[in-house]
Amino acid sequence: MSKFQGKVAVVTGAGSGIGRELARQLTARGARVAISDVNADALAETATLCNSGEVHCYRVDVSSRAAVFAHAQDVERDLCGAHFLFNNAGIALGATFANMTLEELERVVAINLWGVVHCTKAFLPPMLARREGCIVNMSSIFGFVAVPTLSAYNISKFAVRGLTECLWRELEGTGVQAVCVHPGGIKTNIDAGSPLGKFAGETEKRVMNAIHGELVTTAEDCARDILDGVERGAKRIVTGRSARSVELLARLLPTSYGRVLALKNL
Repeated sequence: MSKFQGKVAVVTGAGSGIGRELARQLTARGARVAISDVNADALAETATLCNSGEVHCYRVDVSSRAAVFAHAQDVERDLCGAHFLFNNAGIALGATFANMTLEELERVVAINLWGVVHCTKAFLPPMLARREGCIVNMSSIFGFVAVPTLSAYNISKFAVRGLTECLWRELEGTGVQAVCVHPGGIKTNIDAGSPLGKFAGETEKRVMNAIHGELVTTAEDCARDILDGVERGAKRIVTGRSARSVELLARLLPTSYGRVLALKNL
């Protein structure tokens, strides 16, 4: 029997991409799913793809502390709480640190990092009280290595990794687990609402084009890897094109991996 059978799973950023596939596959594994996104129409589309599984839709902006805590209360009311939390919502931005505006940086961090913080703070206490739960945080291969023109994204994903690895220790013996996911090369529309920065130039275009050329692993395969990893109790899940190679590169060449990445225009 699946670890998710009959359990409640919360998925943020479920209107498309990995979040949509997580929702679809979770219902296929018997979970009762609470999905959220800022795009209500996309969320409704996701719900129709869940093959008549139990799906509850919530329009939530994870960058809003008030909205997230209200969402946690709604899930508690509607489904009697969450057993799994998938902090998946995220955006990207193509801009060097010098070229990006503070507003652009703040938006990426607000969603990618503060969204994870808000959701974890909102859903963790009931999990601790029940001594049961699993928080799955979406970092990236760019939580292992830093790439020029992705400084805002790197800041957020390194921070998500740091938070999750801290939770590994803090949650020992509580019945609650934390999992850090590092996808790489996943073909999603994460950049659809996250264009090049306002003052981006040729450097940003070159690197973003190189990154787009690496996006070949499907969201379906990525979501399957994530759920399989959670089922087997993994603390770290590395999935997608070149992800394992990048993880190894960061370990072998911690201060000079950039020379290798530069060969791919990254």
